[in-house]
Amino acid sequence: MTVDRSRLARDSRQISIQMEQMANRCLDQAGMTGVQAQMLLYLLRHGDGGISVTELHQASGYSKATISNLVKRLREKGYIRMEPCLEDDRRRLLFSTEKGRRVQNLLASSVRDVEDQLYQGFSPEELSTLDCLQKRMLHNLRTFQTHSKREASAT
Repeated sequence: MTVDRSRLARDSRQISIQMEQMANRCLDQAGMTGVQAQMLLYLLRHGDGGISVTELHQASGYSKATISNLVKRLREKGYIRMEPCLEDDRRRLLFSTEKGRRVQNLLASSVRDVEDQLYQGFSPEELSTLDCLQKRMLHNLRTFQTHSKREASAT
């Protein structure tokens, strides 16, 4: 049996799009998108001492421009605040606000609902296999990006 690798790639993209749409519907009552919720949850879980835009960029894989836009929207909505870093005047750190902490349970529940729907019917072994396969694909892509950057800088 031949597997249509192009179809696999399209299906992966569709899964991502549909997950984001479902998350957006679940989070509409909080006035935020699924991606904004992911960033706020990351900040709530890891940001006791503050998180920089660079750290969010590295943790999420989104571009710094995308992260800056997400931060701007979350600040406008009152979910996070920005403070100067005491050790480095050039850096600013992000902290959740009381409003951000109040929606933490809703955000976590919404993310869990999306995940439950996505992985419905999967056995623990299947999830473990999927995890390994996705990590391998991400590794392959990172290796390609690193190789491409080296080639570009050598020319």
